[in-house]
Amino acid sequence: MEKQVILLAHNIRSLWNVGSFFRTCDAFGVSKLILTGYTATPPRREISKTAIGAEEWIPWEHHKDPLEVITDLKQEGWGIVGLEITKDAQKINEYNPPDKVCLIVGHEVKGVPKEVLDKCDDVVYIPMQGKKESLNVSVATGIALSRMLN
Repeated sequence: MEKQVILLAHNIRSLWNVGSFFRTCDAFGVSKLILTGYTATPPRREISKTAIGAEEWIPWEHHKDPLEVITDLKQEGWGIVGLEITKDAQKINEYNPPDKVCLIVGHEVKGVPKEVLDKCDDVVYIPMQGKKESLNVSVATGIALSRMLN
């Protein structure tokens, strides 16, 4: 079975990050982008500027509550994986994703909320070599999507 990936982006503040998600989803052949919480949706000039048109053809939807979406995806057989730094998170380069995976990313500063992480089947993180603990959410998403599809 060919790997399938859905990206769920929750409570993303930056419209430029949202635009980057569209473009990154296009690059990696992501099945769908799900925007939840207060994450902005197209049409917005700032999103289009970064997406460079990818928002026109990448399937996307918006839902207020990510927990309802996660429940539905689990019933459809999707594995749910949060990208977050937690004490129980696995290194992404050592993680073996399922064939159907929904990757969840969260707020640029606060990350993925605990109630969402609690619904995840697995949580992964990107090991950092420098002084910073994390990457920009759109950059981290690109790295994680690359890993989920290989």
